[in-house]
Amino acid sequence: MASNVNPTVRRRRLGQELRRLREIKGMTAEEVADRLLVSQSKISRLENGRRSISQRDVRDLCGVYEVDDHRVVDSLMQMAKDSRQQGWWHAFGDIPYSVYIGLETDAASLRVYEPQVIPGLLQTQQYAEALIAGALPESSPSDIDKRVSVRMRRQGRIKEAEQPLRLWAVIDEAALRRVIGGTNLMREQLEYLVEIAQLPHVTVQVLPFDMGAHPGINGQYAILEFPDTSDSSVVYIEGVTSDLYLEKANDVHKYTVMYEHLRAQALNVDQTKVFIENIAKEYAKLH
Repeated sequence: MASNVNPTVRRRRLGQELRRLREIKGMTAEEVADRLLVSQSKISRLENGRRSISQRDVRDLCGVYEVDDHRVVDSLMQMAKDSRQQGWWHAFGDIPYSVYIGLETDAASLRVYEPQVIPGLLQTQQYAEALIAGALPESSPSDIDKRVSVRMRRQGRIKEAEQPLRLWAVIDEAALRRVIGGTNLMREQLEYLVEIAQLPHVTVQVLPFDMGAHPGINGQYAILEFPDTSDSSVVYIEGVTSDLYLEKANDVHKYTVMYEHLRAQALNVDQTKVFIENIAKEYAKLH
């Protein structure tokens, strides 16, 4: 199960509460920044959970918002303290998508669309090694090993005995056809994909080429939902130099509707199993 104290999620919850207090006070982020002699971008980063929040930040903001209830202040201060703890992923050093890992670690469900490669949570170690080495040709062997280790550790969420991550993956046929690491490795990867899709909380659907244009044509994205109803869903879009996190209800709704269209256009679960098995057999003949 996810840790009881997930620093990434605690930062989000604390940021949401600070934004709520600001809005109750009727102040803009710019007005708060002027009062505290800090940049408006700092206030925005504190509220969206992208920046670590110190207890001093909380104290200063509570002062601006005239929060008189000491229990509220103490609760926010404790959340700030918890948010500065390190998640398991920090043991691996600097990970570029650590915010996403923190969210994934605490998520109850994940819906992902992948147009180019097998989703990270469904990759074999050999596939992950070949993929990362090819995608990041200037990375050192140690950095590749670190990234692979983190990816394998992340997969623990869908293999937990209690409260595993509910994963729904729509995968474009291109991801099955793209030969990563050789045909034998691809056969093993596809056989593993069929195997892990048998888990009751894992659903895999393939979107074949002959489906033509579809709502996911613009690229990969994921939708994360959390067990605590106070935590809003997040749409994650991976970038080369920076990632995008969408949390506004309207944005999440648009991507959710788009995902439902992808699921409807994709092969059903039984058809997907046969489709993947047939491509795996093609790879077996080439080996």
